[in-house]
Amino acid sequence: MRRPFYTELAYVIGLTALAFGTALMERADFGMSMVVAPAYLIYLKVSSTLSWFTFGMAEYCFQAFLIIVLALVLRRFRRKYLFSFVTAFIYGNVLDLMIRAVGLIPGEGIMPRTGFYLSGMIFCAVGVSLLFTTYISPEAYELFVKEISSTYNLNINKTKTVYDCCSCMVAIVMSFIFIGFGHFEGVKLGTVFCALVNGWLIGQCTRLFEKHFDFTDAFGLRKIFV
Repeated sequence: MRRPFYTELAYVIGLTALAFGTALMERADFGMSMVVAPAYLIYLKVSSTLSWFTFGMAEYCFQAFLIIVLALVLRRFRRKYLFSFVTAFIYGNVLDLMIRAVGLIPGEGIMPRTGFYLSGMIFCAVGVSLLFTTYISPEAYELFVKEISSTYNLNINKTKTVYDCCSCMVAIVMSFIFIGFGHFEGVKLGTVFCALVNGWLIGQCTRLFEKHFDFTDAFGLRKIFV
């Protein structure tokens, strides 16, 4: 028998898990998740001039741009797109806190870094999977996938994989432009690996959650986020 799981709680846990996973992957330095790699490269470029500019700030600035692109592609703008930016803003600030917290964890060798990377991938997959279950507008990354898949009646996990691969390619191009030809920063072997398996991993988490939990709303606020 499946147990009830409130979608509002899924939003909070999902956002926290996603920020923690991203912080772990940043600490591992094997390459960022392809989803956040473009924002990470913007952070590296801008922070070299403006020291106060954080990874979290780069995240919600880039996601604002992505929301605009989504509205242009679908030729519509919904209220939930604005709420998505609010989520991105919250996530960006939580991410900065998580990066500082993870920085306090000892471990500089190859094995601890591998543990950080793999754990980060799992936390990110859990976070995204939970965010897909909630009516509260997710980050722009997840919103983009949800809107495209629902509009064109596509499998959400396959759509996520295609989006991840496209994001990885964009990050590679940005790495050449921002950092210098032949030198990668933020986009490494781990980024490519994550792009290939992340959609599958999210699908596994989704199936696991659906097997054990019945996601239901605790509050009647769903219509606000339409």
